Order: sequence, then structure tokens, then C-alpha cells
Amino acid sequence: MQWTDRIRQVKILLMLSAIVIAGLSLLVSNYLVRDLQVEERNKMEVWAQAMDAFNNADETTDLALVMRVIESNNTIPVIVMDADGGVADWRNIKVEQGDTLAFVADYARRMKAMGNSIRIEVSGTADYLEVCYDESTMLKRLTMWPYWQLGIVLIFAIVAVFALLSSKRAEQNKVWVGLSKETAHQLGTPISSLMAWVEILKENYPQDELIPEMEQDVKRLERIAERFSKIGSLPEPVEASMNEVLDHVIAYMDKRTSQKVTIKGHYPDHQVIVKMNASLFEWVIENLCKNAVDAMEGGQGKIDLWLLEEGDVVAIEVADNGKGIKKKNVANVFRPGFTTKKRGWGLGLSLAKRIVEEYHKGHIFVKNSEVGRGTTFRIELKRAH
Repeated sequence: MQWTDRIRQVKILLMLSAIVIAGLSLLVSNYLVRDLQVEERNKMEVWAQAMDAFNNADETTDLALVMRVIESNNTIPVIVMDADGGVADWRNIKVEQGDTLAFVADYARRMKAMGNSIRIEVSGTADYLEVCYDESTMLKRLTMWPYWQLGIVLIFAIVAVFALLSSKRAEQNKVWVGLSKETAHQLGTPISSLMAWVEILKENYPQDELIPEMEQDVKRLERIAERFSKIGSLPEPVEASMNEVLDHVIAYMDKRTSQKVTIKGHYPDHQVIVKMNASLFEWVIENLCKNAVDAMEGGQGKIDLWLLEEGDVVAIEVADNGKGIKKKNVANVFRPGFTTKKRGWGLGLSLAKRIVEEYHKGHIFVKNSEVGRGTTFRIELKRAH
């Protein structure tokens, strides 16, 4: 629980850090763009003054200097409009095909609407010229650059996180496989010994009613060891009856659960056939049932196993009336290491998810859960054809 919370806290901290960095980057870029906008405005005011000097030139006007100022603008789109709204001149504008003057006039109106215009009074008359200008290509690119930059950084971050998680998942898988196979190996010797002792007890006490139960439990241990040995390999699924799998689980759990807890199956009248590894899938249902029993905390309760057919999907629902799962924990129940119990490693549901989704290409999830009223887990598998 603490480990999962710490991982969540680290993720939140990283996200907040990324948001702060992105905000600072956009803020700095915004200040830089504003400074360049002011600079371009000043340039256009000088350019407008040069146009005014050119229109009102006399013998004292240095036309060479005026023309140098006018010709120096090679980047900022500019349109000169007369008092009647007609186009007098334009520079640095890529004209689209069609009605050139109409296109330029419409462009000028958009510039003016943005407040990018400077009026030039014509000396000695009531006429005037209006210099309309737009941001330069460089300024527009600079305005968009922070967003491109953040997008590139985000893509690299996603790729890096994905690679890290994939590497971590691969490493965890190796640990799972190694731990499972070692567990199966270690269980092998004492199970063999127990099987031999059971045979001796059967010969010496043939009438004892408890010995067959002991034999069933030893066989159960043998199947558990077999399941652990199969983790890491891909067992070939075969067609089997889901009704029988659930019956086996109910029979096993019923003898090993308090009489206060009732376990009941609800099936169709016919056999529901699914491609699966029955031994591994039984363990998944058992694990869900054991968690349901734990959720009742020694009190009165019931567990219902529902087998449903929905088109090509076969669904198994394990519903209990235990203490339920808090909403904040629902998303974490399948994470390795997550547990709300005082005992346990928090690996059962993680292994169950792997068996269902990786080995059986199915889906397992919490259908619903309410604190104080119970939880329903749902497994969905493809029907065998």
C-alpha cells in the first residue's frame, strides 16, 4: 500500500514539475514575442515615416535615405491603403491565385482589425494613407516554437517513460517467472514425501475417514506446484467446461471456508465451453473467492459465482457482500505489491490478471464495488467455436 502510494506521489510530482517547466517556457517565450512585436511596430513606424517623407518630398529631402529605409523591409508584410480603402502598394505578401487586389484588400482589413495599422496624413489635403502590417514570418515561427518544442519534449518523455516501464515490466516478469519456478521446485520434495506418508497411513488405517481428505489436500498441493511451474511458459489452451471449473472451485472452497460463508454457483442449463488452461483458471477463481472471504472478516456472508453468455463473450462474475473497496483503491488492486491486508504480499490479483489477460487473452476488472456492501469482479473470455 505504501509502495503504491509512493509511486503515485512520484508520478504526481513529475507531472507538476512538467507543468511548471512548460508554464515557465511559455511565459518566457511570450515575453520574448511581445518584445519582438514592439520592435516590429517601431520598425513599421519608421517605415511609415519614410513613406510620408517620400510622398511629401521637396528639394531638401534625402530621397536616397528614404528609399533605403523603404527597401530595407524584406520580412514584414505591409499594405498601403488610401482614404477610399483602395490598395496603393504592398510588400512581402505571397499573393494567392485569383483576384489579387481583392485578396490584398481583404488581408489589409484583417491587419487593421488586429490593430496593426499606422495612419499617414497627406500634407496640404484631407487625404491620408494607412499602412497596415502583419507579423513577420520569423515572429510567427517564434510564436509557435514553444508549442513545437513542448510537443517534441512530450513525445520524447512518453517514449522514455514507455521504454522505462517496458524495461521494468520485463525485469518484473523475469522475477515472477524465477520465483514461481523456484517455488514449484522447492514444493516438489515435501509433496512427494507427503504423498508417501499418505500411502502408508492408508495401509495402516484403511477405515480412517480423514485420510482421504488429507490425500485430496496433498493432491491439491501438487496441482498448485504444477501451476507455479507453468508460469513463464505459454500453456496451450484446450476446450474445457467452465461449469466444471467453477464446480471444482466451489467444492474446494466450501470445505475450507467458515460455515458462516455460503458459496453458490449460477450457470446456464448447458455446458459452456471455453478454450483455457483449466488448472490455472481454477486458481484465478479461487484467488477471487479467497479475497471475498477475507473481505467478510470472519462474519456472515455469501459469494455468488455467475456464468454468463453474451454473444461471443463468456463472462464470469465473482460477487460478494464483504467490506468493499474504496474508490481510490479500485485502480490499484491489480498492481503488484498492493494490499489492504495486514498479511500478504499483494501478488494474488496481479498474477490473476496476468493469467487471464496474457495466457487466456481475456479481460479482468472490478465491475463494481461499494464500501460496506461488497464487490463484483468480472472476467471476460472469448467463447470456443
